[in-house]
Amino acid sequence: MSYKLSYQLYSSRNFPPLSAQLPLLKAMGYDAVEPWLPAYEADPALFRRQLDDAGLSCLGFHMPLTGLVDEPERFFDIAETLGTTLLIPPYVKPEDRGTGIGYWKSLGEQLATGATGAARRGLRVAWHNHDFEFAALEDGSRPIDHILGADPSVLFEIDCGWIARAGGDPSAELQRFASQIVAIQMKDLAPAGTEAEDGWAATGDGIIDWQALEPLFASTAADQLIVEHDNPADWQRVAQRSIDYIKRLTA
Repeated sequence: MSYKLSYQLYSSRNFPPLSAQLPLLKAMGYDAVEPWLPAYEADPALFRRQLDDAGLSCLGFHMPLTGLVDEPERFFDIAETLGTTLLIPPYVKPEDRGTGIGYWKSLGEQLATGATGAARRGLRVAWHNHDFEFAALEDGSRPIDHILGADPSVLFEIDCGWIARAGGDPSAELQRFASQIVAIQMKDLAPAGTEAEDGWAATGDGIIDWQALEPLFASTAADQLIVEHDNPADWQRVAQRSIDYIKRLTA
């Protein structure tokens, strides 16, 4: 299976300007980047030109859930400007989250409504997980089950690192949601007790058993693998080590 290799620009948000990072990422071997808000918001057309000039594409972008709910057409326009079909709400702030099953079901329904609107323009919607979606609810189910269970048209960008940090099993989730997974974030976790870089690692340098997980990728609908590290001390080192590892792993 051949995958496009993408880099989540959130990883290097603390090393501006982002535009200067693009040609470096291309030279490392990346095919694409995955931007987050506000990287593209001020001038999506300019951001697209910067990608084109660097020889990179956008295979998906992170956006607010509220944007999908309250102003979907604006974000659909942005998707078309960036040249991608994949819109990815990635987070709900703790103060905005409900605690019961009903809240998570309603979130799934909001995503499904957004996905229906997106489909009319040839676009798709995928959720991106953190750790809180894998905490057990009162009936033993988990938020992720309700987020992705409302409608199969709601797709999934699975973040293996956050699942591992939540104490979950990425291999089980890769299999459980295989038909909805369209992108795989290969975020790696440093050994327990590591405080440096908030406990994250470059892909292949951490404790996640990627050799065991990689054969499962082909059973999903994913056509892209994404590198992300939430707080690297040296973003170029993380980006280079991660892509080098992924290329060896998937060769």
